Amino acid sequence: MIVRIMGEGQVDVAPGDLAELNELDSKVEQAIEAGDEAAFRTALHALLDRARRIGKPVPDDDLEPSELILPPSDATMDEVKAMLGDEGLIPD
Repeated sequence: MIVRIMGEGQVDVAPGDLAELNELDSKVEQAIEAGDEAAFRTALHALLDRARRIGKPVPDDDLEPSELILPPSDATMDEVKAMLGDEGLIPD
């Protein structure tokens, strides 16, 4: 699955790794719902770091459509909240 990390590029994440990313996504959502900036920042960075580690970089000259879009590491809670769908950033 091709995942775009805004401002960084794309990574190819194996379908079997999506459950782990989904767990981290849930922590981002919980922090937003609680209005906890520190927990949000920690959860967002954990999600992005994990996506970077498990994903294989897609070359910049490859024009693959992104199936998921993750916010940049400096995104605010309001910006990420606007990106959330019914199933979070990463659908089940």
